[in-house]
Amino acid sequence: MKTKLLIIGIVLALFSCNPKDKQVTEITSPNNNIEVSFNINEEGKPFYKVKFNNKTIVDTSYLGFEFKDAPAFKENFIIKNMTIKSFNETWQMPWGEQLDVVNNYNELKVELQEKTSPERFLNIVFKVYDDGIGFRYEFPKQTKFKGDVLIKEEHTEFNLTEDYKTFWIPGDWDIYEHLYSTTKLSEIDAIAYAEHVNLAQTHIPENAVNTPVTMVGENGIHLSFHEAALVDYSGMTLKVDTTNLNLKSNLVGSKNTDYKVKRSLPFNTPWRTIQITDNAPDLIESKLIVNLNEPNKLGDVSWFKPMKYTGVWWEMHLGKSSWDYGMEMVDGRWTDTGKAHGKHGATTENVKNFIDFSAKNNIGGVLVEGWNTGWERWIGFEDREGVFDFVTTYPDYDIDEVVRYGKEKGVDIIMHHETSAATETYEKQQDAAYALMQKYEMHAVKSGYVGKILPKGEYHHGQYMVNQYNNAAIKAAKYEVAVNAHEPIKATGLRRTYPNIISREGLRGQEFNAWAEDGGNPPEHLPIVAFTRMLAGPIDFTPGIFNIKFDEYKKNNQVNTTLAQQLALYVVIYSPIQMAADLVEHYEANPKPLQFIRDVGVDWEKSLVLNGEIGDYVTIARKERQTENWYIGGITDENSVTHVLVFDFLDDNQVYDAIIYKDGKNAHWNDNPLDIEIEKMELNKNSRLIVNLAEGGGFAMSLKKK
Repeated sequence: MKTKLLIIGIVLALFSCNPKDKQVTEITSPNNNIEVSFNINEEGKPFYKVKFNNKTIVDTSYLGFEFKDAPAFKENFIIKNMTIKSFNETWQMPWGEQLDVVNNYNELKVELQEKTSPERFLNIVFKVYDDGIGFRYEFPKQTKFKGDVLIKEEHTEFNLTEDYKTFWIPGDWDIYEHLYSTTKLSEIDAIAYAEHVNLAQTHIPENAVNTPVTMVGENGIHLSFHEAALVDYSGMTLKVDTTNLNLKSNLVGSKNTDYKVKRSLPFNTPWRTIQITDNAPDLIESKLIVNLNEPNKLGDVSWFKPMKYTGVWWEMHLGKSSWDYGMEMVDGRWTDTGKAHGKHGATTENVKNFIDFSAKNNIGGVLVEGWNTGWERWIGFEDREGVFDFVTTYPDYDIDEVVRYGKEKGVDIIMHHETSAATETYEKQQDAAYALMQKYEMHAVKSGYVGKILPKGEYHHGQYMVNQYNNAAIKAAKYEVAVNAHEPIKATGLRRTYPNIISREGLRGQEFNAWAEDGGNPPEHLPIVAFTRMLAGPIDFTPGIFNIKFDEYKKNNQVNTTLAQQLALYVVIYSPIQMAADLVEHYEANPKPLQFIRDVGVDWEKSLVLNGEIGDYVTIARKERQTENWYIGGITDENSVTHVLVFDFLDDNQVYDAIIYKDGKNAHWNDNPLDIEIEKMELNKNSRLIVNLAEGGGFAMSLKKK
């Protein structure tokens, strides 16, 4: 579907820099609830403030940069010009949480110049929406800057006026897969967190948090800090001044340079964003992040179809099978035996089994991990350059036959590229790898970047890797390939500009439940994720585990939810690709709850958040494109909760056949996770329904017109 733009109106006003003329330094959101003011102090230091409902939520916060081999952008600025613009459009997502997206904002562009030598220029642009603000720096082309701009640090402040309840993960430069902490802003201690979980392989600056970081105030104000349009720049973490309640940008660096960003003029930084609402559900419904990205540059991407998928994945995390073909423990060391050991998962026979199951159950794809050579020489080996071959299969995997069989059954094969974070190896093979996919008409790849980045000294979230991730996706589009990245750079809304960026991991996912020594993700994890990580973009969380305890594989681990919550995740945690992650035999043993996975959509016309409190519970309803069926999912943390659902979003004068999959009377995430009740009923827009969610539980519902 091509993007449709409806430009309703643009108003421009120019204001002179003559000190005798009145300068406009304030701008409000279209509904006037959010106000941003900008000015410079007597020393020429630029700063801004933000009000919400007439209350100051961001007080005087300074802006600037520190450069290598150039004076800092810090003070001695004058305002040369200001421009105000209003903009309103409606654009359409080719796939997404909704079809139509309103992009309505008021913009203030401030043009600054140093009043003393070298008299360089800097622009700052604010876009103010009803649901928050975004601002960025623009470096115009100028002779005053000699050569490349080498940024040692960006000094963007968010000076808060309240000690907010904060949901945060540490500002790790390498790993995003952390559990969230919930503390007061003044109590954040990222270093203590790192010591607590013994993450010796991470790099966490003192008291730094990653974004999105979400906060709740005593009077109900909800804030979430993040960034949008992260292109050719370093990822931003935030250092926390716990005494003064101040956040300051802390860009991810590199061991290989004494600067963090290298750019040539002209260029823009990513948008620094604050989502601002007076309730939790509106944070999820906000489209601030995608709106701050440029429109679709790829054109028609209808070759990618949102889908559900199964695959050779969970069985390897359980230990039923392995990624490698011939790795065995010999004398206490993993050794390449050069022959099959009988546990390899990506065999022709096994993949055909998944294809058969998918074809029978309205599931469009099968992911195959461990199909290509290199897995024997990867884990535990320091030198990972050249390990993986992205076109050569293991002897027991017949790719021609698998693809042929999939096409016969109407099931697509999803490719897997585990780079082992050896970026130069992957770069050299990308064209051949994508061309192989194009040959077989494979339109989706799951990429992985496990391990320390090679070349050594780079981090997953630095400028070098930002470009790696983005360039891989841009190149993939030329071969009609969509990318689902794991161990990725965080999402910043680039799916609008490059719609083949379909999903990504970037959180502590389902696999931690299979092997984490801390017992896996606690019940509160996903009710926090929905209001933090999910605000950044789609998540490949791999829900749908039916065998919650899996004692036959691992007695000390389990999934810490009820079965009903696993169904609810197909609606609550958004992705245009959703995995039915469990083993075929576990689904076939539970045909009644499997029906919801068969039915549930993946591409939505409209999404509504019916209720929610961060870290406690959330309920989301989504209307499927084409069919107009509605699906509802609700989850809770370790506490039970009762909701009264109303259905005023349904069509007038229309009866719906509804099926609800809910926690049984004795359900409990640990004590009795498989207790589930399935009930059929008729509903209309005037209906009300009481739903009880057990501890760590949930419910899922399908509604189809009669």
